[in-house]
Amino acid sequence: MNGKNCADIKPGAEVAIVLKHNQRTGALTRGRVQAILTKSPTHPHGIKVRLENGAVGRVKEILAP
Repeated sequence: MNGKNCADIKPGAEVAIVLKHNQRTGALTRGRVQAILTKSPTHPHGIKVRLENGAVGRVKEILAP
């Protein structure tokens, strides 16, 4: 699943995000969702989340619910 729909992402889900400074390279960071930061139901570049380790980025892939 891609990370463009807010309804697909729940706190505690394991995801791969791209951090702001990695947007050009597309390097992904894995972790568990602590909070969903995007207010709209969808976003064309991915839903912005905060991971449990404090990293903030846009979801590119949902690994496990």
